[in-house]
Amino acid sequence: MLLFALYFTGWFTLLVAASLVLARGGGSLLGPVPELLPRVSILIAARDEAATIGRCLQAIRALDYPPELVEVLLGNDGSTDQTTTVAAAAMQGYAGSFRVLDIRENLGSARGKANVLAHLTRAATTDFFFITDADIAVPVTWLPGLLAHLGPGVGSVTGITLVTGPALFHRLQGLDWLLSLGLVQVVTDLGQPVTAMGNNMLVTRTAYEATGGYEALPFSVTEDFELFKALGARGFGSRNLYRPEVLAESLPQYSWRGLLHQRRRWLRGVEQLPGWLQACLALYGSFYLVLLGLAVVGPGAALAVWAAKVVVQGALAWVCFRRVGRRPPLELLPLFELYTLALSGSLVLFRLLPLHFEWKGRRYR
Repeated sequence: MLLFALYFTGWFTLLVAASLVLARGGGSLLGPVPELLPRVSILIAARDEAATIGRCLQAIRALDYPPELVEVLLGNDGSTDQTTTVAAAAMQGYAGSFRVLDIRENLGSARGKANVLAHLTRAATTDFFFITDADIAVPVTWLPGLLAHLGPGVGSVTGITLVTGPALFHRLQGLDWLLSLGLVQVVTDLGQPVTAMGNNMLVTRTAYEATGGYEALPFSVTEDFELFKALGARGFGSRNLYRPEVLAESLPQYSWRGLLHQRRRWLRGVEQLPGWLQACLALYGSFYLVLLGLAVVGPGAALAVWAAKVVVQGALAWVCFRRVGRRPPLELLPLFELYTLALSGSLVLFRLLPLHFEWKGRRYR
């Protein structure tokens, strides 16, 4: 029982400390947006995104930024649907610059999305690369919101993303993802940024070119994390923002299979995080396994610990959603327990078995 007590004490301490740090915030790094607004490039990699690209581009057209200072570059990564046709229709009459580049060859070691971005950065004509995905709708304040956090020595600024959708399955994904990003932000607020998000990211040309670009980096299905590491290795700082003005909305996964393949890809990045952070994530993720052991010893104690877990995790969820200006979906917490248990178990099996996973129509080991 002493081991159980030590484990759950550490688990609850982790979540309570995370809630307090996130509620306090990391201090404002916000600086003034330059009076003379710079020209910027928005880079989007797209592969068979006819169903999503229109929403993405409509959000870009609505940006609170002079369109004549915006260059939108869409990399068509071998799409077999009507991606480019839909994109052209969505951007018809746009006052800024819009170009579609058909990606037909690989640059250096780059593959997949990394290869598309390698081409787009070469085609870009500005010093500021704003990177997002075809299934993302950025907020109107996106460009000035990220630009305001650039400073001396800062090479990248990352915003926050919330999965949205009307169905219960979609909303559970949103709760899951924002809680996960909240834990990442806690580490950032403590002065130890550990990753970047390639669907909501600003990278300066100077910093990007110092790495040699994606064509010079080792290929990874988590290309944003690979770039983040390379920027840090070359002395560039980063900023991770958990603020409403840079909150983008992502479309959900519509099937359990799609969700598993998405999360399996993300695990590649998790497996490269510092050991101490992996230990914290292991502590957080092993809750139900340890709870099962406690239930064998004392069912009443296990039930009490589980109830306390729902309350504490609910407090963290409240802080996460309030910090980005959204209503906390606390009514989802009971079902979220079942969702978390099923997803964690499925991912463990997926990771241990010799299975391939799919990403944008390509298969990876």
